[in-house]
Amino acid sequence: MDWKSYYKDRLVTSDEAIANIKPNDRVFLSGNVTTPNHLVQALAKRAPSLSNIELNHLLTFGEDPFINIPQVFNNAWFLGPSIRKAVNEGKSQYIPIFLREIATLVRSGNWDINVALINVSPPDRFGFMSYGAEVSITKPCAEAAKIVIAQVNNLMPRTLGDSFLHVNEVDFFVEMDEPLVELPAKPASAVELEIGQRIAAIIEDGSTLQMGIGGIPNAVLQSLGSKTGLGIHTEMLSDGVLPLLESGVINNQNKGIHRGKTITGFAMGSKKLYDYIDNNPMFEFRPSHFTNDPFMIAQNNKMVAINSAIEVDLTGQVVADSIGTNIYSGIGGQLDFIRGAARARNEGGKPIIALPSTAKSGKESRITPFIKQGAGVVTSRGDVHFVATEYGIVDLFGKNLKQRAELLISIAHPDFREQLTKEAHWLNLS
Repeated sequence: MDWKSYYKDRLVTSDEAIANIKPNDRVFLSGNVTTPNHLVQALAKRAPSLSNIELNHLLTFGEDPFINIPQVFNNAWFLGPSIRKAVNEGKSQYIPIFLREIATLVRSGNWDINVALINVSPPDRFGFMSYGAEVSITKPCAEAAKIVIAQVNNLMPRTLGDSFLHVNEVDFFVEMDEPLVELPAKPASAVELEIGQRIAAIIEDGSTLQMGIGGIPNAVLQSLGSKTGLGIHTEMLSDGVLPLLESGVINNQNKGIHRGKTITGFAMGSKKLYDYIDNNPMFEFRPSHFTNDPFMIAQNNKMVAINSAIEVDLTGQVVADSIGTNIYSGIGGQLDFIRGAARARNEGGKPIIALPSTAKSGKESRITPFIKQGAGVVTSRGDVHFVATEYGIVDLFGKNLKQRAELLISIAHPDFREQLTKEAHWLNLS
């Protein structure tokens, strides 16, 4: 049977497709900005007649339609605002895992995915559809699923790279055009701009960059206009790279691997970004077990990894996924890139943790004597190298505990340095 006939025979309504989900099924849901909301709504309508449906996903946006449906249980690898409250109330759960190891988990044979709900571009003339703006874990999870249900979406950008599946690999097709979630860049604050300028000052020409979304990464990107020959190898892409690509500051010509290509696992931003990546051979989208592999990361020249933190204690332990006992986000790819950049340090690699010096409108120091009770360490003190706040950047690599405490206090907010110095003395760190 040719692919067009196969596609036509399996083209169904959302209700017909979701009827294939049975009680006790584990369902993978494509997340980030590519959640197939038409399929999600159909599942929410059917869910009260089911039981014990486990829904697995990364970040999701908008209201959770299952919040009052006890038959559906969220098991998230990364939290967004839609389920953060439910997780911290015990109604849903969080799975701590490195982004690159999700493929290992679903391929292991011990963690079956019964049904995958995905969002893809229409098939090309050869029958290939693109995962679009979210390849990172969607591709390995769809490949591991017993049943694949695809929402075929004309508004999904056709991204290139290791980002395709063939019509014959899908069990049911539901056609529905749906715009991707947009996350336009917010203007950086004065503090974020100061941090961004300090980080930009230590980034060398010819460096390869990884950074996420948010005020500090955008501030760094805004401060790189005078650099030359930069490259990108990252887990995610945002609007902040577009001016640098358009001006030629980012040309990917000095990378150790994949020269000429911007490597990423997913994109989150505005429609301008989604239009820019559509059918653009400058970009290669790849699954996270590739983009986040520290061995692959380390092969890039002058690899710079910039990641954020919620708090850092005086020995260098980094909390990034929780505030005390409350889970806030997830492990994601922070440690993957910190370790990859660290392996490249002899070739100019720079693993950087960046954070504002204070929280709660200046009432609380993010540089702390010890982390909050119940908080989780994402990046260990042994993995930490550079730490940046608006007051400076320090290098903790090879430093003893006393030296670390002194360096970190030097970049804390001045209002807290005296008390931190006292705390360091009480902790035998001075």
